Amino acid sequence: MDSQTLPDEPSAAEPRGAEPRGAVAIITNRRGELLLHLRDDIAGIAWPDHWSLLGGGCDPGEDPAAAIVRELDEEAGLAVDGLAKLFETKDSVGSGQTITFFVGTWDGDESALPLAEGVKLQFFASEHLPVLTIPPFIRHGIHRYLAARPA
Repeated sequence: MDSQTLPDEPSAAEPRGAEPRGAVAIITNRRGELLLHLRDDIAGIAWPDHWSLLGGGCDPGEDPAAAIVRELDEEAGLAVDGLAKLFETKDSVGSGQTITFFVGTWDGDESALPLAEGVKLQFFASEHLPVLTIPPFIRHGIHRYLAARPA
């Protein structure tokens, strides 16, 4: 499932009223740059044509930690060792999901990843983030991470 798309009705395996959940990963390289994902510009998805983090919705009964590993592999063929949970926030304007943020490092060539969703992956230095179109809850999560990381 796309990181910002929700089903209309809960599945049989998902209890009615279960809070929709998702997971995203702040992936940094050794230079401290952040890996962002340019989302497709298509109808029916939350935050089309926005730079976001890799991730997606949790399948029914799936833990956010398992979801982020699955989503990184599905979206970009990416395996990141040592993913650590950071915090949770809600995408109240887009998908309505409670999103768990994870962090990890990866030092490969993002242009060589087999991107299965979206338009592009690119590392950005934090000073370039203000000019990018980023969903507010993602921008807030990135700022929260940057404010807490050691200088």
